[in-house]
Amino acid sequence: MESAKYRNLRSLLQWDRERAKATVLRLQQDSKQIIEDIEDEMIRLHGFKWKIWTGFHAVPSMEHLHMHIISSDFISPSLKNKKHYNSFHPKLGFFLHLHDVLEWFEGDDEVYQSVSSNQSEALTRLTCVSKQMSRLPSSEYERLLKEDLSCWRCKVSQKNIPTLKAHLEVEWKREQEKAILHQKRKRVEEDEEDQDGEDKEKDDDTAKKQRVGGEEEGDH
Repeated sequence: MESAKYRNLRSLLQWDRERAKATVLRLQQDSKQIIEDIEDEMIRLHGFKWKIWTGFHAVPSMEHLHMHIISSDFISPSLKNKKHYNSFHPKLGFFLHLHDVLEWFEGDDEVYQSVSSNQSEALTRLTCVSKQMSRLPSSEYERLLKEDLSCWRCKVSQKNIPTLKAHLEVEWKREQEKAILHQKRKRVEEDEEDQDGEDKEKDDDTAKKQRVGGEEEGDH
């Protein structure tokens, strides 16, 4: 009986290497338009855009293969518990970034096979943390969900979800203020450049008229 290749990321990695890579690349391609739409909405609603991550859960909570597209603010009302937050924490290891997964396909055959088949004896052969994480058993991944809460930006520990989200909101608003200030400065610089261009054009026109006038007087 044929195995379920699309059950999750791990089962996909055990499939033919090139076909598995093609599947992940299609997910990447399909995500581009969605990311653009999200960024447009960010700008429309909040005046700036911030980081968006794409990736997979190491131990997904449902079948079949699927990829998450999430914004980095983490202040949504839908985020309600530690397990949920840690499952998307960008540096903890449970959330496998798309770009890291794609790098697995670029290694030699021995590396790829050790990643896809969960062969722990090859663990020390790689220095890339994401590749090391990919070979840990489910029990080790699930342990990460129990890690203490901490801000993914500054690593400051938080005692519970409400305090974490309050902290993250402050961080996000600070990022918003910096982005909007940068946009204003950029517009001022662009306006100054446009004004300088207009002034130069006027000066050139004036100089041209003066030359023409001088030539006409010389003819007389």
